[in-house]
Amino acid sequence: RAARLVRFDHAAHLLAAGVAPAAAAARGGYADQSHLHREVRAFTGLTPTALAAAPWLAIDDVAWPGSAPGRPAPRAGVTRR
Repeated sequence: RAARLVRFDHAAHLLAAGVAPAAAAARGGYADQSHLHREVRAFTGLTPTALAAAPWLAIDDVAWPGSAPGRPAPRAGVTRR
């Protein structure tokens, strides 16, 4: 179960970063795009496209600065608004 959640989290962040569902499935360790779709549906009730636009994925960058792909971590003492 933990491995499924880790794989899902990785794929969700790829989707939020604009990676196409098929590519996110391949890079995220899923057998194929339909496997990713089933997991996203099971965990969230959403489609991968809807998940990519989910506002709650943006929270991670506040809690874990620099965790979003392609975004550097802020310098010490600098806060994002």
